[in-house]
Amino acid sequence: MYFKFSVVTSKVSTGSYKRQVYEVPSGKQLVDQAVIDRITWATWTSVLGDEVIGIWSRHAEKADVNCACVSHSGINLVTGDDFGMVKLFDFPCPEKFVRTSFCMVTTTSTVDIGILSRFSRRHKMEIFSSLNL
Repeated sequence: MYFKFSVVTSKVSTGSYKRQVYEVPSGKQLVDQAVIDRITWATWTSVLGDEVIGIWSRHAEKADVNCACVSHSGINLVTGDDFGMVKLFDFPCPEKFVRTSFCMVTTTSTVDIGILSRFSRRHKMEIFSSLNL
């Protein structure tokens, strides 16, 4: 389960692969998609949502992609999966089966990932990952 916050809302991603959005501090669930679409999130680390449909390969299952992180600039997304693949995408990637901009292989499944420095196409991006050893 993931918890993410904007200024006035919280996003919960559950094991059932449903994105749920709640008002903070009232705890009232938001169900109006137009309202949800207008929210600006402080960070994005969810593998759920229309903005990240393209992160799964053609034959992947939903549980295969374990983690995601959008760059501070909001233009790139890095993911980690069960196969030890760390992939870089443009963000958002709402089309299915998007090709990656960069791919790196680790030795085991990647269970957490993040971007440590600001990134643009001309600058270095530092990626950290936690491996499921």
